[in-house]
Amino acid sequence: MNLGELEKEHAAPTYKRGFGHHPLLAFVDHGHAGTGEPLALALRPGNAGSNTAADHISIIAEALRQLPFPTAGRVGRKVLIRTDGAGGTHEVVEYLTKRALSYSLGFGLTASMVDKLSLIPPTVWTPAYDAEETPRQGAWVAELTGLLDLSGWPAGMRVIVRKERPHPGAQLRFTDTDGLRLTAFITNTRNRQLADLELRHRRRARCEDRIRICKDTGLTNLPLHGFAQNQLWLAVVSLAVELTAWLQMLAFTHHPARRWEPKRLRLRLFSIAGRLVRHARARRLRLGLPPTSTPQRGQPCSTATCMITTLRAPSSSSTHSITTNPGRSNRTEVASSTLVALRLGVSTPASLKGSRALLPQRHALTSNREEPVRVPSRT
Repeated sequence: MNLGELEKEHAAPTYKRGFGHHPLLAFVDHGHAGTGEPLALALRPGNAGSNTAADHISIIAEALRQLPFPTAGRVGRKVLIRTDGAGGTHEVVEYLTKRALSYSLGFGLTASMVDKLSLIPPTVWTPAYDAEETPRQGAWVAELTGLLDLSGWPAGMRVIVRKERPHPGAQLRFTDTDGLRLTAFITNTRNRQLADLELRHRRRARCEDRIRICKDTGLTNLPLHGFAQNQLWLAVVSLAVELTAWLQMLAFTHHPARRWEPKRLRLRLFSIAGRLVRHARARRLRLGLPPTSTPQRGQPCSTATCMITTLRAPSSSSTHSITTNPGRSNRTEVASSTLVALRLGVSTPASLKGSRALLPQRHALTSNREEPVRVPSRT
C-alpha cells in the first residue's frame, strides 16, 4: 500500500491487493516496427471492475472516434479490436458484432469447456507460431467452436485454444490439464489459419510496451489530489506520448531509434542542446551536436533533422492514414488493456466537454496556421 495515495480522490483498494486507481487504456498498434499512440484513456476508481462491459464499450467507442476516417455506425472489418480476457464478455462481443468490427478477445475457459478438449483428436492440433511466424516447439492450437454450446453468443464467434508446455518455474492453474497451460481467445475472423490468428492475438501484448512508455513519460504516479486534476495530468502526459510516437514514425523511418523508449531518447536525443534563432526572416534551429568522435549520440539527431526538414506540410483537404502491420494495409489494430496501479488512464472530464479546443486533434501532423515564436533574450 502506498500511503501517499490515501488522500487522493477515488483512490481505493484494487483487486490486485494494491491501493490507488484502476485505469483503462486503448492504443493504436503500428505493427512490429514499434510505436503506437494512445487513442483513449479512462481513469477509474481503484475498486472498479476489470471486466466492466460498460467501461470497455465506452473506451472502444472513444478510440474509434479518434481514428482518421468515419467510424460512425457500422465500421466494418477493417478495424480489429484486441483485448485481454477482461474484454471477453457478452455485452462487449455483442457491441462489436453490432458495429461489424473484427475482434480478437481473451476468453476464460470453464471446467466443462476444458473437458471438451479431450474430444479433439491429436491430429487436429497444429503447431503454434513464434514471433518470427515459424512453428514453435511445445505449443499447439485447435478450434473448440463446434464442441461448445454458443447459443447465447453472437453468430460467427469462434473459440480457439492454445496449449503449451509451461516455461521452467511457471505454476499451472486448476483449469490446466496434462501438465500443459491452456489459453483461449474468441474471434470472428475467418479464412485464416489458426496459428496465424493465435499469433495475431498474442501480439496484443505490445499494448504492455505502450503502458511502460506511459509510465516512463510521467504516469508512474498521479501527483495531484483531485480526480479531475489527475485526469488533466494524464491528458498532458498522453499528449507527450503521442508526440513522441509520431516523432519516431516520421523522423526514424528506417532507424533503430523508432523502437527506443523514453529513457534512451532522453539520453541520446532529447539531451542535445539547441537554440531557436531568427535569420533572414526565417526561424532556424541550431543544434549543439557533439564532435565527430562521438557519432553515436549525434547520428540520431542528424537523421531526425534531415527527415523532418524534408516533410511537406499536408494541404487542408488531405487526409491522414494510420500505418498498420505490413501485409495488412487495410486493417487497423487497436489494443486495449486494463492496468491496476497508482497511475495511468485519462478521459476528458465532464466539465471540459465544452473545451475540446484546449486539447489537440488526433493525428493532425502539422498546422497550416503559423504562430510567431518568441525567443527569450539572454541575460
